[in-house]
Amino acid sequence: MSIQLRPYRFADKQDLVRFANNPRIAANVRDAFPSPYTEADAYRWLDICISDRENSPQINRVIALDDQLIGGIGLIRQRDVYRYSAEVGYWLAEPYWGKGYVTEAVRQIVAEAFATTDIHRIYAGVFSFNTASMRVLEKAGFALEAIHKQAVYKGDAYWDEYLYVKFRP
Repeated sequence: MSIQLRPYRFADKQDLVRFANNPRIAANVRDAFPSPYTEADAYRWLDICISDRENSPQINRVIALDDQLIGGIGLIRQRDVYRYSAEVGYWLAEPYWGKGYVTEAVRQIVAEAFATTDIHRIYAGVFSFNTASMRVLEKAGFALEAIHKQAVYKGDAYWDEYLYVKFRP
């Protein structure tokens, strides 16, 4: 069974709260990801993703299995001299970890971005303790570009950030 990427819908709110409200997910993403993750957080996120989809510099998608939300993935296009670069970010519900779903989601969103935009470079920053995410990116064809020493402050400690990149073919 394979995953699909699809736009967010307000009907995703309950699954979003159920799966995103997990401290093990929050530990591996930026602090902007709410923890605990409430219904109000889900509503704000869904409003962002749905209200101005056409004019947004972001591509946000649900990672879906049988049309049910099991995670999220997105690209944020950068600005100014970085305007042909985009950052990819993702999270997956814990019951679905280790099944290859995120690798497939990364492959799909990268293919979509290269097919439908003029983005030249897609990158992801990974906390040094998140080796599973490093493997996801490597399996999706990303290469390690740099290690930013002690660039991240997370969980009351400084961590290195591993920067992975993939270029338009």
